[in-house]
Amino acid sequence: MFCARHVFRCFKWLERAGDRVTGAAGPYFVGLAVILQAIGAASFFTVIQPSLPFRWLTTPPCVLIALNLFTHYYYVCTVPPGFVQGEVLQPGSGRLWASPSQRPSMGAQWSNHGITLLAASTTLCRRCGLMRPERAHHCRICGRCVMKYDHHCPFPAGINQCVGLNNERHFVLFMAYLVISTFFLSILGYSQALEAVGLTYSNDWPYMVPELAYILTYMLSVVICIAVLIMLCWHLWGIARGETTVEAQDHEIYKRIAKDRGDNFVNSFDLGRSANLRLFFNIGPDGYPWYTLILPLRIMPYTDGHSWARREGFQRHQGIQEGEELTDDDDDDNT
Repeated sequence: MFCARHVFRCFKWLERAGDRVTGAAGPYFVGLAVILQAIGAASFFTVIQPSLPFRWLTTPPCVLIALNLFTHYYYVCTVPPGFVQGEVLQPGSGRLWASPSQRPSMGAQWSNHGITLLAASTTLCRRCGLMRPERAHHCRICGRCVMKYDHHCPFPAGINQCVGLNNERHFVLFMAYLVISTFFLSILGYSQALEAVGLTYSNDWPYMVPELAYILTYMLSVVICIAVLIMLCWHLWGIARGETTVEAQDHEIYKRIAKDRGDNFVNSFDLGRSANLRLFFNIGPDGYPWYTLILPLRIMPYTDGHSWARREGFQRHQGIQEGEELTDDDDDDNT
């Protein structure tokens, strides 16, 4: 027991050290991500795009993809994730903000279209001592509670902050457009890559981007496309199931607890794949138009984090009794 306790403390120390390193290195990851995106865009628009057929037709979609990529990255890095003790996100009125499908009346959105929003229960955070609504978690790196906390992302996306209620949509759309852009760079830039490595009969390289830089960019695009595609599919699967990354781990434990007592666990936030996706991206009758998925515009989430859409007839998860909900790990070494 004595040895196990010391091993546990050692791992806790390593965990905290990793958190400090991650927090300190975050700005450098952001800088690296900006540089890589800029190099990728320069490689595409100076090497690949001039050789595309029907440039008058293919150029606008390429520009739109690049604009979405850069804009959603900017949003996910600068929009606060939604801290429990912080400024409440307010809708803007500038050109970068989309207009809702219809102006919502006072009260929660979606409540008139078959979606029931119920007030979230609150718990006391043992780390920062704040009362926080349901689905909020404490981030060890930020040192604050985040509403609908998903994860803290210093890399590989390099956003240097948490992904939460207010910026999760931008995070997913950034990954989607990163996959789209790297996919087309990998497919359309294949012949130029062969030319750059000398596997063609042409010895002339008439492009502004150096051959070595293009080869490295092309190889990195292929790797990023595959890696981020896996991440994107994982996040979309979780969204379709009505759960965040943290909740997906908790729900596996809840399923075992419910199974041990002969019950079935039911996620009360799971309204069905279609409804879950519409609520996450907030498109629909009381949300925003579908074109907000292809235009880089700001929108509000469907809730302020203090009320959540639940399955009809559910006040809480089925199969879990009050007091069995998991909370953030305690920092106490003696736990």
